[in-house]
Amino acid sequence: MTDISDTASAAHLLGAADIRRIADEAGVSPTKKFGQNFVIDPGTVRRIVREAHVDASTHVLEVGPGLGSLTLAILETGATMTAVEIDPPLAERLPQTVAEFMPDASGRLTIVNRDALTVGPDTLPEFADGKPFTLVANLPYNVATPILLTLLERFDNLDSFLVMVQKEVADRLAAAPGNKIYGTPSVKLAWYGEAKRVGTIGRNVFWPAPNVDSALVHFQRFDTPRPQELRARTFSLIDAAFGQRRKTLHAALKKVVPAEAFAKAGIDPTRRGETLTIDEFTALAAAVEGAETPKNAANKEKRS
Repeated sequence: MTDISDTASAAHLLGAADIRRIADEAGVSPTKKFGQNFVIDPGTVRRIVREAHVDASTHVLEVGPGLGSLTLAILETGATMTAVEIDPPLAERLPQTVAEFMPDASGRLTIVNRDALTVGPDTLPEFADGKPFTLVANLPYNVATPILLTLLERFDNLDSFLVMVQKEVADRLAAAPGNKIYGTPSVKLAWYGEAKRVGTIGRNVFWPAPNVDSALVHFQRFDTPRPQELRARTFSLIDAAFGQRRKTLHAALKKVVPAEAFAKAGIDPTRRGETLTIDEFTALAAAVEGAETPKNAANKEKRS
């Protein structure tokens, strides 16, 4: 990947004065409703883009572009991108910012004014061609995990992501079994691929400064997907197990997992959900499916 800092094409990215001026001109104030904290440090957004391995050949989705700090850093690489912004005034202002600071890149940016939790291949047809794309975003802290899991479910070709999230959220997303912060987000994300923390970001790079530190999480989807027909069952077991994480699997899952399924999956029912890997949850889901098949067949026979 080209090092932007070594090229003559390096653009003027947004600093604190730029951000405040644009916000003032647009009549925009950061809102807690949308979890808005705007990045005011060009070095930080360039670091995010570098960690995401974005170059001119990359097709990028950005969620929550805000005033355009990260957007400009992505466009600086030559990449083609779509930015999904929930806040109408920000979505309306973004083209003007790009036209001012990087006019040659305007043709490589598509802006969609929409809640990221509602998008899919039908509403983002540019990502419906099956070709791999990457998500690069400074995600609102309060909805980061739902956004990630929703996009991974709806887009099989979302190949990777690099996101900045609250440090505690980053720790949970990348946690391993047995860790006290290992939970539902950790296991469900592991269904799709591998996540790891790749850096910490201080509070001083934001306006307004949040009350917590942030961290970068990199994710790479597995080349071979898990059985799609088991996803709903597996996620249901994960929810049940972590819904009562202090209980053993036998106690937490007694209403949904027959005793023989534990034996078939090779899992000790006296363990707790926080000790199981995604492979073990998947094996248990498969065992439950197998255990239910004869019962379902018998029920069908009785009804006939």
